[in-house]
Amino acid sequence: MRKEGFFYGMKFIDTAEIFVKAGNGGNGCVSFRREKYVPKGGPDGGDGGNGGSIIVRSTTRLSTLVDFRYVRHYRAKNGEHGKGKNKYGSTGEDAVIDVPVGTQIYDTGTGEMLSDLSEAGRRIVIAKGGKGGKGNTRFVSSTHQVPFESEAGGTGEQRHIRLELKLLADVGIVGFPNVGKSSLIRRISNAHPKVADYSFTTISPVLGIVRHRDDRGFVIVDIPGLIEGAHTGKGLGDQFLKHIERTRLIVHMVDVTRSHRPYDDYEIINNELRSYATALGKKDQVVAVNKIDVPAVKDGLQGFIGTLKKKGVDVYPISCMTGEGINALLDEIEKRLYKG
Repeated sequence: MRKEGFFYGMKFIDTAEIFVKAGNGGNGCVSFRREKYVPKGGPDGGDGGNGGSIIVRSTTRLSTLVDFRYVRHYRAKNGEHGKGKNKYGSTGEDAVIDVPVGTQIYDTGTGEMLSDLSEAGRRIVIAKGGKGGKGNTRFVSSTHQVPFESEAGGTGEQRHIRLELKLLADVGIVGFPNVGKSSLIRRISNAHPKVADYSFTTISPVLGIVRHRDDRGFVIVDIPGLIEGAHTGKGLGDQFLKHIERTRLIVHMVDVTRSHRPYDDYEIINNELRSYATALGKKDQVVAVNKIDVPAVKDGLQGFIGTLKKKGVDVYPISCMTGEGINALLDEIEKRLYKG
């Protein structure tokens, strides 16, 4: 089993609000050239340059929105004013804002989703620069040979936007707190979440890349433990559940020593998935029971396996401590991810 690290020494930030302002267009120029026998020399005022736009670009170089906690205002350059001798003003420089792949952009005022940057290298103009104004050369006509008119540059767009990061992972690990999710991702990848014998050790999602028998590998995310009522926001569950909406497969981890009714625990988590989003509740699942190296787990395991088998659900007993059953679990995950 090969391992490869992915992430994260930094604080994980998955939402941010920023203000963006595109550049204004430059004003058109009123100017006349000096030319013999031409009244007032003839008009030669150039147009103003267009203002720069605000562009948001997705990149794999970033993994959180933490930078936006420190810089909240972004402005593009204004276009230059037009000049005499029919010289156009320069176009204002665009402001390009890089965000992690998986970032969704919302207009704060309307709530409208403006873009979902789910692929690397995608770009979207989020605020368009103002158009440059026309110089007086543009107003010449057969009946109006000496125009003193010009046009002011247009105002660049501005808006408040909200950035929301939904992690892009193939597999999401869910379950109650302290059932071994973090231990599993540490075992199968080089991600290093904190592991301890108390609840809510993991307080932010953790990504890792797993390479098992298939060279393609897959990305797995460990989200903090869920509790009953998570879909309504209890234990910040609604903030965590969104990170497995894009996954193709869920690994549902159960600890039969957590309570005397492990099947009830299993159903509570599934109900939270369904309640948060119908599609989330319908995602393909692999059920894993951790801590089979503990004698008490083996005592309660058969009943739980029997109950799920009656419902057509296979269970994969594993030990994150000893590694027992891990290869069989990974084989099943790769089989389901790459079937066909």
